[in-house]
Amino acid sequence: MRTEAVKSSPTFTDPMEKHFYEIINMIGENPEREGLQDTPKRIAKMYREIFSGLQEDPAEVLGKTFPAEGANDIVIVQDIPFYSVCEHHFVPFFGKVHIGYIPDGRIVGLSKFARLVDILSKRPQVQERITSQIVDTLEEVIRPIGAIAIVEAEHMCMTMRGIKKPGSKTRTIARRGVFDADNGVQEERFFRLLDKQ
Repeated sequence: MRTEAVKSSPTFTDPMEKHFYEIINMIGENPEREGLQDTPKRIAKMYREIFSGLQEDPAEVLGKTFPAEGANDIVIVQDIPFYSVCEHHFVPFFGKVHIGYIPDGRIVGLSKFARLVDILSKRPQVQERITSQIVDTLEEVIRPIGAIAIVEAEHMCMTMRGIKKPGSKTRTIARRGVFDADNGVQEERFFRLLDKQ
């Protein structure tokens, strides 16, 4: 409960800071009290960081491709951690991404997969979209024989509000090429290889 009234709003050069100041006021808090005075600035800085993927092209981040040098079987990068923000309530969801692809003459540096996930997750997102965007970007840049991605995440909109079921996880999968067209043979291999940790 507010302990004192806000006399007048300060002048802001950053419109995002101004809006967060007003939101703090509208929820019934005093944005002028000591603990909250710098909060609008901190939130604005944080929002620019966690939504920085909006300013980047996921295809460009994969960078230069290289000759596959005989690599013609599944390449897997797994357990890539990510944090994103659900576009429906603007609260976080987070988890891990597993990516696999079968090269068709070209590959990319393995660290680029983590960068790709980072860019796509630093946007207002839904889990289903980010899963599809990963494989679509691989298709666009590498043109593999097949690509597959699994995203496993916990959503704070289910944990801290609404149904309030902490620990529940959502798994989404997207597949293209041979992973979607060979009666599940390559997909099954992908899952088996994921389990061999």
